[in-house]
Amino acid sequence: MKNLIVILFLLIIGCTDDPENQKGFHTENIILITMDGVRWEEVFFGADPNIITDSAMVKDLEGTHSEFWKEDANDRRQTLMPFLWKTIEKKGQVVGNKTKGSVMQLINPYLFSYPGYNELLTGFNDDSVNSNAKELNPNMNVLEFMNQQSGFENHVAAFSSWDVFDWIINNERNDFTINSGGFPLMDSILTPRQKWMNTFISDLPYPGYGTGVRWDVFTFEYAFEYLKLNKPRLLYIAFDETDEYAHQREYGKYLNAIQKLDSYIKQIWQWIQSQKHYRNKTTLIITTDHGRGKYIDGRWGSHGEDVPEAKYVWAAIIGPDTPSLGEITNADTISTNQIAATITHLLGYNYKSNQPVGKIIIKFIKPQ
Repeated sequence: MKNLIVILFLLIIGCTDDPENQKGFHTENIILITMDGVRWEEVFFGADPNIITDSAMVKDLEGTHSEFWKEDANDRRQTLMPFLWKTIEKKGQVVGNKTKGSVMQLINPYLFSYPGYNELLTGFNDDSVNSNAKELNPNMNVLEFMNQQSGFENHVAAFSSWDVFDWIINNERNDFTINSGGFPLMDSILTPRQKWMNTFISDLPYPGYGTGVRWDVFTFEYAFEYLKLNKPRLLYIAFDETDEYAHQREYGKYLNAIQKLDSYIKQIWQWIQSQKHYRNKTTLIITTDHGRGKYIDGRWGSHGEDVPEAKYVWAAIIGPDTPSLGEITNADTISTNQIAATITHLLGYNYKSNQPVGKIIIKFIKPQ
């Protein structure tokens, strides 16, 4: 009888919902979210006073001004991204305001999407990754690294509005859930909402000036439903409409897209905080793949090697192991290639890839 009790106790311990973090952190889950090509200027100052009055960039001057314009920059940024500035900034950190001595930058020289996402997810720049072509990424990324760790197998997933993520994350090499662009979600178990979206997702018109980009609302719905059904431990969500509208020089739509993404992130965080499985055990990281140019000559929508300002980016983080320092000022420069190692460190692991990776962002983590 005593042996039976011991066996039952061990089974209960083995099935616990509270896996032990090997480094002693409270973080058991991470959600990484990217907002493609969102400038640090809008994040920290809200609507740009030069662009919002330019009729060539804003189709509805009166409506856009009414929605997003405030005389004070702090009011403007809270209007544009209320969740970021009223919740994350109060309880976490926001980095990347160059005017206050907080610089975050890319290390890759290309300053556009595929190289930026490679840097973010693998932790280093690879000069062979120098286009947006649909070519399978040869590099180990943080998602597949964590999927290989004990307790994370089949608890990693990625959802993206841009279909090139199938190649960026390399869906031929990885069998965890990767859903992007116009592709339906092919998991064996789906929610009714996911099944419904699958019936038309391939036939939708898309917002992009290019092809292969679906509306962010579908990426959000697919990912949010997956989160609630499958409870992943590492979830990546990559939104894209902001970049599409910036390339089209549609500043009003660009601002609307930023505000909409802020509301999606709020919904995710509020749900997380309502769930025992995730509450006080989850870190949320938000960042971007590249910046953009300045207003001069209308180049605010541009990025790439010939737009040096596009190397400057930003990030926000909130979670149980992150000090509540708010908007960071007068700090050491950090880089996008440090995010991957920071993610694995918070989850209790030391990240390694096929090349040396960026160092952990120490400021993001409370001293132990």
